[in-house]
Amino acid sequence: MKKKFNHNTVWGKRMKGKTNNILLETNASIDVDKELYSEDIDASIIHCKMLAKQSVIPAKISKKIVNCLEKIRREIKSKKFKFNKKHEDIHLNIENRLFELIGPDAGYLHTARSRNDQVTTDFRLWIIKSAKSLKQDIKKVIYDLIILAKKNIDVIMPGFTHLKNAQPVLFSHYMLAYVEMLKRDLKKIENLILNTSENPLGSGALAGTSINIDRNYTSKKLNFTKPTSNSMDAVSDRDYVLEFLFVCSVNAMHLSRFAEELIIWNSDLVDMITIKDDMLTGSSMMPQKKNPDSAEIIRGKTAIIISSLNSFFIIMKGLPLSYFKDMQDDKKIVFESYNNLSNNLKLTSNLIKSMKPNKKKMYNYSLKGFTTATDFAEYLVKKGVRFREAHKKSAMLVNIAEKLNLTLNELKLEHIKKVYNNFDSNVLNVLKVENSVNSKKSFGGTSKQNVIKMINKTLKELR
Repeated sequence: MKKKFNHNTVWGKRMKGKTNNILLETNASIDVDKELYSEDIDASIIHCKMLAKQSVIPAKISKKIVNCLEKIRREIKSKKFKFNKKHEDIHLNIENRLFELIGPDAGYLHTARSRNDQVTTDFRLWIIKSAKSLKQDIKKVIYDLIILAKKNIDVIMPGFTHLKNAQPVLFSHYMLAYVEMLKRDLKKIENLILNTSENPLGSGALAGTSINIDRNYTSKKLNFTKPTSNSMDAVSDRDYVLEFLFVCSVNAMHLSRFAEELIIWNSDLVDMITIKDDMLTGSSMMPQKKNPDSAEIIRGKTAIIISSLNSFFIIMKGLPLSYFKDMQDDKKIVFESYNNLSNNLKLTSNLIKSMKPNKKKMYNYSLKGFTTATDFAEYLVKKGVRFREAHKKSAMLVNIAEKLNLTLNELKLEHIKKVYNNFDSNVLNVLKVENSVNSKKSFGGTSKQNVIKMINKTLKELR
């Protein structure tokens, strides 16, 4: 019968007596970092093969270790593996099982590495994988927004500043504004992946190793772009964690802004959109209620994601080089942020598919608030009037309409004459919201022509 591996042997014989139970309990991270099992096994396999390639350990033993690591992976996947807090973390749980399977030869695996470089290697691999997953989720939301925009390409609504009606825009243009936000998020994720793709494995505890290892080999096999350049920085760097949390926070914030719009638009006071029942909830007391809880969840979880970024900034801000146990809390923060954001993206995708603009309501709202006043000012500019003077004359026209309780498109030529005489027969068309929207042909403007171009451009970029 093989002798069971005592986890305290990783510390050698340095400690005189047993570890305090409360320290054992609080020091253990296996409940959280078992999420990294696949990355830990991947990195261990490549490290083991490298040691054999470099003739640091016998090839026969390397093969035996690799086979057993794959066996452990299958055990974990099939939920037959027993995680034990006594072994602290995912690294020692796997190592302990390796000793149970092959005995003392398992001790070769930890040659030329430390848990310090091991954990940050595993975590970088996990973050790259998760960032790629988020990237696909964001692309899905972008596609859903584009489909919604194309279905409602001609719908006119008011654009807002300070939540006051400002100028008429196409609903499709409004949706594409969120597409632009999400496209920026995709770029941030690509940059995050690039910045994270440096391999710390082989940095040891903090000083590197005297053993003849090949870090370029492990970097290539683990799909890193290169090995890290400084062993101390390699084990103490968590910038990639902060960047991941930052990217999550920015994307979550964008989704939250969108959710807030939907909550307002879906309210009985505004009633600009309807949402299908499958994305709404009811009230335990009021039988008539249909609540946009899905959007509110997105908004609420965003606060938690952003607070995680702040929490980890605070953890890191007081740490000198190199590794400290404080860093152990990074994984729980990141895993929760990833799960929250992944769920928010899926909720957003389903919300988009379940929403429908109330076209008539949107159009009528676009007529209110004198939204074509700027169009009249620009009409005067084209007639040679200085903009500041044109602005004043347009404000005077708004005052006339307000006094008569008319919208701008209801005004007659006699009203125009009160503020400006040198007009042509086209002047009344300038005050119509349809003409206002279609006149905005400047690059990035809300005209239908521009919207179609931007939809096609985005679809081409995503391919």
